[in-house]
Amino acid sequence: MQDLKISLITVTLNSQKTIGHCIESVAAQNYNNVEYIIIDGGSTDGTLQIIDQHRQHISHLISEPDKGIYDAMNKGISLATGDIIGILNSDDIFAYKEILFDVADVFKKKNTDIVFGNLNYINPEGVTKRRWVSGTYNHGMFNWGWMPPHPTFYCKRSLYKEWGLYNLQFGTAADYELMLRFIHLNKAKTAYLNKVMVNMVVGGVSNRSYYNRFNAWVCDFRAMKKNGVIIPLLCVVFKPLRKIFQYV
Repeated sequence: MQDLKISLITVTLNSQKTIGHCIESVAAQNYNNVEYIIIDGGSTDGTLQIIDQHRQHISHLISEPDKGIYDAMNKGISLATGDIIGILNSDDIFAYKEILFDVADVFKKKNTDIVFGNLNYINPEGVTKRRWVSGTYNHGMFNWGWMPPHPTFYCKRSLYKEWGLYNLQFGTAADYELMLRFIHLNKAKTAYLNKVMVNMVVGGVSNRSYYNRFNAWVCDFRAMKKNGVIIPLLCVVFKPLRKIFQYV
């Protein structure tokens, strides 16, 4: 079978501290059929200069103001021409150089719609603080707070055409809502790659204050209610509790 084309999207804004490592981890991949798209929100630090140093590895670059990270992801998806689409943001680093080869191999062998794996949260010194092990998905697990780590989420481009892009109305839960919509509501076929695919530097937007955490729970609840989670109030409690096991 001909190699599947993977469109990989990186979203960045004033990320000069991390964008170089992110791009280098993409350039080190041993899978050749990759369309690498970078969507920059109009950086004013040294981000664009660093990106320019790696232009030979980049298929498309857009730098302009946007409505936030998920709007930028939607721009990237609209540009993508690959069979498969994945997101690797500016503070994400591939854990090893065969990631994209392994992802494509699972898509071909399992004839699946979606592939996801495991993720490590690391501090700026590279020390692992949390380990997110997804496990195999069985239908109904979203009802109990389960979700795969979004930076490991790869899906057929055709799913975005059929079921839509990231919905900005769900704020910081737009990625969670999309995965709910694809996997839980529409029952897309999934496959689990039992490997650490991505190392993510800690410090996400939704966890920076108690207000942001509360707002994230509200957005989660709305996403659950829209996409057929049986008891959203129970699920919104279980979802953060699952994080406890990532520290063990």
